[in-house]
Amino acid sequence: MDLQKSFQTSEYGTLYIVPTPIGNLEDMTFRAVRILTEVKKIAAEDTRNSKKLLSHFDIHTPLISYHEHNKHVRENELIDALENGDDLAVISDAGMPGISDPGYDLIQAAIIRNIPVVVLPGANAALCALIGSGLETDHFHFYGFLPRKKKDRDQELEAISIFRSTLVFYESPHRLKETLKGMQGVFGNRKVALSRELTKRYEEYVRGSLDEVVEWAGNNELRGEFCIVVEGNKEEVAEDSLWWSSLSVIEHVEHYIEEEGYSSKQAIKQTSSDRKLPKRDVYQAYHVGE
Repeated sequence: MDLQKSFQTSEYGTLYIVPTPIGNLEDMTFRAVRILTEVKKIAAEDTRNSKKLLSHFDIHTPLISYHEHNKHVRENELIDALENGDDLAVISDAGMPGISDPGYDLIQAAIIRNIPVVVLPGANAALCALIGSGLETDHFHFYGFLPRKKKDRDQELEAISIFRSTLVFYESPHRLKETLKGMQGVFGNRKVALSRELTKRYEEYVRGSLDEVVEWAGNNELRGEFCIVVEGNKEEVAEDSLWWSSLSVIEHVEHYIEEEGYSSKQAIKQTSSDRKLPKRDVYQAYHVGE
């Protein structure tokens, strides 16, 4: 168990997670500017991009690169600095570090070593898109980027197709059409909202059914990073169709082995089908948990 009191004196430095604007520089907070000015170093996803942001706010703190391809090498260096008492900040190119951006591994490593981690509130594309979608916000599932390969993508969509909560995705413009068609094939004609260029001059929302939005995407030039917000599953589920809902994945597999006489391979395959999960996930859950 770990208890962190964020603003008590610590022998270690503090790791600040600092969100940056997703387009509109006016969304930078006073606190974010102050923290970036006060820390010893800033770990940035793209130092060239971040230099422009820091220059705009007259921040002269040294930058160090920290991105998907060097994060494991940089991690030890940054953790050493924190253990020596240096305060550090992590920023991404835009938005909240750790949300489909580098940051998670470093945060995890700091927490394991009882180094204070302080997260600042700020801009996040997923929440802006969700609220602006007009779809339900009481419960939502953030997925981020789907797999690139069609087979893997469709498996993931099948697995989450039963979720009743609103679904939130990120997608690049060159993959948007195929992703929407994949959603149309798996989800059917649900309500959906696309948003792009959030907070910028050309901010745009497209709201409608998946059929309508697929047609719109096919007839328009697609630019900018997109958020896709999809209505959750509203179909009525028969009471006995999810008889396994109170079982864990392991118990589900064991039911088919012990009660139905299935082999473990057959039981894993059937459990995968019932839960709409990839077989590899069921296999791993079952065999690791044995």
